[in-house]
Amino acid sequence: MIQYESWGGTIPSSPERVAEYLAAMASSHKAATISRRLASLSKAHRAIGGDDPCKSEIVKATLRGIRRMIGTAQREAKPVLREDLFQILERMGNRPKDVRDKALLLIGFAGAFRRSELVGLDVADIEHVGQGIVVHLRRSKTDQTGAGRKIGIPFGRSRWCPVKHLVDWLALAGIEEGPIFRPINRHGHAVGQRLSGEATCIVVKQRAEAAGFAPYAYSGHSLRAGLATSAVIAGVSTLSIRRTTGHASDAMLARYVRVGDMFTDNAAGAVL
Repeated sequence: MIQYESWGGTIPSSPERVAEYLAAMASSHKAATISRRLASLSKAHRAIGGDDPCKSEIVKATLRGIRRMIGTAQREAKPVLREDLFQILERMGNRPKDVRDKALLLIGFAGAFRRSELVGLDVADIEHVGQGIVVHLRRSKTDQTGAGRKIGIPFGRSRWCPVKHLVDWLALAGIEEGPIFRPINRHGHAVGQRLSGEATCIVVKQRAEAAGFAPYAYSGHSLRAGLATSAVIAGVSTLSIRRTTGHASDAMLARYVRVGDMFTDNAAGAVL
């Protein structure tokens, strides 16, 4: 809504004005972004009980034209699969930054966290139980009311146990309360503030590059995508995956399922 008003639009608005707004965004925004803003505009009109100009034929036709012109495919971050993650971890040392980044990557992967969720974790959000830890996620992108949810992260069966590496990082940094993941100064000490979401993205890219992967293909979302895709490949049910990722439906999880199932019952594999 702020973007629409900044552009010069008002609520309520005419269908023609909304169509002009969409056309103005076509040269600088992705189709998915334009669709999201149109949905917000539609919601704003419904909230005041007025006619929804976004449902008009002129707006629909404009959106169809934009999609044909700029396409609808989104560039998605490449998932860090289980084997990729282990390869990345193998290349890391034991400096304070290495210890932090191992915990960051493993917890981010095991909990399928968005980068904002990962850096938002505090020590108080971690509950140690017999099977591993329970992470109390206070707020997330799809939980703006702060209802929260809990994610179980079990002890790992390999040397790359996320729980162990989290405990190692907290002990090394002497962190007993407040943010879990923090910047490290030039003396190798964790500072008081919280690591930023952008810093998480940089960690993923740098660590991927150090392990021989193309860094531009990865982002902070690669850990979340990697867990979901790896779980599909391992045959985990979509219901179990959604308990971790927080996806509301199988439809929201579908893109990971498609990638994970790409070589399951593959036609060429059965023939060649």
